[in-house]
Amino acid sequence: MGMTFKIMDLPQNERPREKLLRYGAETLSNNELLAIILRVGSKNENIISLCSRIISQCGGLNGLLGSSAEEFMNLKGVGNAKATQLLALVEISKRFRSYKSGEEYKITSPKDVAEYLMEEMRYLKKEYLKLVMLNTKNVIISIKNISIGNLNTSIVHPREVFYEAIKNCSASVVICHNHPSGDPTPSKEDISITIRLKECGKLLGIELLDHIIIGNGVYTSLKEKGML
Repeated sequence: MGMTFKIMDLPQNERPREKLLRYGAETLSNNELLAIILRVGSKNENIISLCSRIISQCGGLNGLLGSSAEEFMNLKGVGNAKATQLLALVEISKRFRSYKSGEEYKITSPKDVAEYLMEEMRYLKKEYLKLVMLNTKNVIISIKNISIGNLNTSIVHPREVFYEAIKNCSASVVICHNHPSGDPTPSKEDISITIRLKECGKLLGIELLDHIIIGNGVYTSLKEKGML
């Protein structure tokens, strides 16, 4: 059965917790860091081996950050408890890397929106359309998922977008969606949806400031491109 030894079988200075305290977190491998968080392995697999397999089957740390509860639960040796620990780790990482620690976040440029949502959206395997709602000072009030799946005018209805904006007393909005391919080049459908929402916003007095398309570490602003 391969590697079935327990952590306690390792020399004390090679155990992840002791190693971290003695030499510092930066000396630990990804597997060892994850092992400290998950703490225990399964009946037939020690925690180091389990964490190595989790990271490998998720496609590395980037894949881990984009995995869902269902995907975690489908991994052998991961039950409800470990899935929730992994999801908590993923969410904390996303919040830290996108500056969402609870403070007010003011939008002054397309880059601000992209940075705020990049780590949350760049690894998603489906297209998500998010509505970013702003007050009169361009501070984010709320962010809402409007649709999931390939964007088209039949599922992205202005009614759904502006219902949320009105409900949250938004002064203006930004829409943002991801391209799972990693290429943020806007499609004809993206441009069509943007124009449609822009016109509806004018009628309601809620300005559509921009449409941001998130790729893998890159983004496109339709406003900067002169398409809005």
